[in-house]
Amino acid sequence: MSFVAELSRGALNAGMTEFQEKLRQQHENSMHQELGKLLSTAEGAEAESSQRDLKGFKQLFHRFLQVKGPSVDWAKINRPPEDSIQPYERIRSRALPEGVASSLNKLAVVKLNGGLGTSMGCKGPKSLISVRSENTFLDLTVQQIEHLNKTYNADVPLVLMNSFNTDEDTKKILQKYTHHRVKIYTFNQSRYPRINKESLLPVATSMGLTGENSEAWYPPGHGDIYASFHNSGLLEQLLAQGKEYIFVSNIDNLGATVDLHILNHLVSQPAETRCEFVMEVTDKTRADVKGGTLIEYEGKLRLLEIAQVPKAHVDEFKSVTKFKIFNTNNLWISLPAIKRLHKQNAMDLEIIVNPKTLNGGLNVIQLETAVGAAIKSFDNALGINVPRSRFLPVKTSSDLLLVMSNLYRLEAGSLTMSEKREFPTTPHVKLGSSFTKVQDFLRRFESIPDMLELDHLTVSGDVTFGKQVALKGTVIIIANHGDRIDIPAGAMLENKIVSGNLRILDH
Repeated sequence: MSFVAELSRGALNAGMTEFQEKLRQQHENSMHQELGKLLSTAEGAEAESSQRDLKGFKQLFHRFLQVKGPSVDWAKINRPPEDSIQPYERIRSRALPEGVASSLNKLAVVKLNGGLGTSMGCKGPKSLISVRSENTFLDLTVQQIEHLNKTYNADVPLVLMNSFNTDEDTKKILQKYTHHRVKIYTFNQSRYPRINKESLLPVATSMGLTGENSEAWYPPGHGDIYASFHNSGLLEQLLAQGKEYIFVSNIDNLGATVDLHILNHLVSQPAETRCEFVMEVTDKTRADVKGGTLIEYEGKLRLLEIAQVPKAHVDEFKSVTKFKIFNTNNLWISLPAIKRLHKQNAMDLEIIVNPKTLNGGLNVIQLETAVGAAIKSFDNALGINVPRSRFLPVKTSSDLLLVMSNLYRLEAGSLTMSEKREFPTTPHVKLGSSFTKVQDFLRRFESIPDMLELDHLTVSGDVTFGKQVALKGTVIIIANHGDRIDIPAGAMLENKIVSGNLRILDH
């Protein structure tokens, strides 16, 4: 019987609080025993890191058992005060001082690099997928920071938060950047055990990652950055180097580049009123309805994720009228503040319960946290409403088509919208399942089409594109099951629907 079911049954037979407490204690004791067994299988250098990881997991599991109902009371949710989310234009309007280099020397860039490329049909770290002119996400990141360091004669290091899934492959590739003008550091986020949804016990039988344990472990979300960063020793190392802020972002967000105006806003304030946490938000569109948003809750600025929303209010949460902005996960965070809050154990991150089904059909849950959820713990936290251009994530092959096209130009590792595009918005692109894997996607385009005047593209079924195709306005191409459509080289499609069967055969 599941934890929830046992809880319901017990409430009928005993005093609710007394039964709950007894059941929690039972689960906690069982978990403690199982974690001890797992730890006994760790060897050598692995034993110390495993012990630290499982200690962190035990604390998270304890908090999970204490949770009573939804983590937010919907009636207490308010829109953030006007001054708590500033328009980027106001930040940008202030002139940059001459000593920009001294501000840059107080900064380190942290990229979240724990994810694999499996959702795009690739093996290994997602950051090693080629996205533009044979450059990977990691290549572009290194180029951006190197350009900053050379232009301003600065020393901005790059820090990669890897996971046990990405660490080995990432470290192998870092050798190629030895002669670039950017110091690169890495640290690993924790490794936590997946737990059986019914028994609430780990599915792992040892600390190993192979065989029956290949699906037993997971990296516990990017909220783990605070503890892992501190435990790695890198936090102290960067503070000793005079670093004051980190700029944190997902490595697959190609719009997340160092912004000198935001940095200047942070470092130019008096110490007593200095902002310890900035979250970049941007205006929500229908494509972003599931994104976390900023609210005021019990007098604090707080991140509200869809997983925390009571079911009855999910549609309200998705509304573009009530919640107008969403979190880009581009964050600027004070290093001394991280150290202080970690020391005080004062970072109370809401737990996200992520259900998964393993290959064998077993239902498990992962306990995760989000990096942005810590905003409520920092002093003078601020949201900055940035242009959409600072949110350019590549999650699918549809996103990949956009960033590979002539809609963007590449300069010093940064992608910017082409001046030849008349509208500042990006087209809506939806490629079907035949394009999901990067390998299949590349095979279906002899060259990337001209998309400067495109508004909307939908492609479904077995479709290929010849060289130098131009797409304008709204283009819908649908090959039904068993049919194939080859868009010929040099074709120009403007406000067209193409369906049926169109084959171009070599002779």
